[in-house]
Amino acid sequence: MSALPPCPQCNSEYTYEDGQMLVCPECAHEWSANPEASAGKDEKVIKDSVGNTLQDGDTVTVIKDLKVKGSSLVVKVGTKVKNIRLVDGDHDIDCKIDGIGAMKLKSEFVRKV
Repeated sequence: MSALPPCPQCNSEYTYEDGQMLVCPECAHEWSANPEASAGKDEKVIKDSVGNTLQDGDTVTVIKDLKVKGSSLVVKVGTKVKNIRLVDGDHDIDCKIDGIGAMKLKSEFVRKV
């Protein structure tokens, strides 16, 4: 029998080690094998192009013309985007842009208003 803790997400007893991480084969949840290391982690801070910290609900301005993938639309410089939502991933910002719709933006192409 293994001395590894059960999965904190689904309580599966079939967890295994993968380097520094513990993995659950049933729900694919991964977590740190060292609880002290995971307790010291802070949330990721997302900053705009000039270094201002962004938060959910902020209003930002686009600083560069951005082509919309899969269409001929372009988000023009100076477009205001209201009520952004921060997400994990390559594109940090979920938002709705008038005339275009739902989009994901990278924080490096916006400036906080």
